[in-house]
Amino acid sequence: MTRLILIGIALGVLSGSALKLLAPQVHQQQLALPEWLAKQPWIESISPKDANQSKSSVATTPLAPLSKTGLPQHPFAPQQEITALSQRWIQQAATQPDLQVSAYMLILDNGRFAQMHANRPMPAASSIKTPILLAVLERIDQGTLQWNEPLTLTKELVGGGAGWMASRPLGSRFPTYEVATEMIRVSDNSATNLMIATAGGQDAINARFQALDLPSTVVKNWLPDLDGTNTTSARDLSRTIALVDSGESLAPRSRDLFREVMATSVTNTLLPTGLMRGLGGAQGAPDSALARKGYRVFNKTGDIGTAYADAGLIELPDGRRAVAGFLVKGPFNDPRSTEMIRQLAAAMAPHLKPQPAPPKP
Repeated sequence: MTRLILIGIALGVLSGSALKLLAPQVHQQQLALPEWLAKQPWIESISPKDANQSKSSVATTPLAPLSKTGLPQHPFAPQQEITALSQRWIQQAATQPDLQVSAYMLILDNGRFAQMHANRPMPAASSIKTPILLAVLERIDQGTLQWNEPLTLTKELVGGGAGWMASRPLGSRFPTYEVATEMIRVSDNSATNLMIATAGGQDAINARFQALDLPSTVVKNWLPDLDGTNTTSARDLSRTIALVDSGESLAPRSRDLFREVMATSVTNTLLPTGLMRGLGGAQGAPDSALARKGYRVFNKTGDIGTAYADAGLIELPDGRRAVAGFLVKGPFNDPRSTEMIRQLAAAMAPHLKPQPAPPKP
């Protein structure tokens, strides 16, 4: 009997201590107790002040804010302008006054940015395929589209110019992942039109662009749109990529699909080449040369002869990330337009150099 009494007392003490420790969490609704126990007066007597004191007594490490996907968030949040780079871009554009030039760059980790006519709507050419890819992948997240769902090529969706799908018979079916990939990899215009139709058509996709705060991004015609009626801006292209990378728009799996598809783009003669030039690298294959320096660029270009564009995500050797977009409009097939994009990209290179690693103790 004595042993049973002692065991009962010990269990009572342990249970009371445990409940006392859990009381702050109960009060903050982080932990639910059985109804019969929650009604005990000594549990209810724990005040919010006591709970806060208990919570503050534990040392915590500040963390980056989380996105709705639960990932560390580095949102599209411009904070401090790099005026030296903005002025440098203005000077570079002034050397070719007959060209319309737009540029934007944002370092996602600290909000430092540069801009030049960044919100100006300009012919998007194939650069509009990046926000189209985002809109399609949102449908994957919603469950209204499957990544391997077959899509049918119809007469109104056949687009000339870049790509190979236009050469296939009408009624040919392609899985969604192949259509999305070819839209970016070789800039297939028929694949792009299939993606626009899959996203609900031109009106639906334009409404989605507006909801994503991409005010200058508008689809008015099917691709290839050689007249340049489809528009976007350097800021919109940069924001599109930042929405994905930060986890603000896509779930983790769809975000990974976005990066995988963007990595297939074969054209690297504009933004990547200019960045490599600014870093002092040798000419040649820019992707491999950048990789040796610890950089990687996921980009998509645009080219309709009178307008050129390039925008991408830039991974830095120290783990930081930046987004950048460039658009130029000028005379047909004028080499100054593409060279202008390379010069603008080269000018931002000094501001994208890695921070030195801290010395080990």
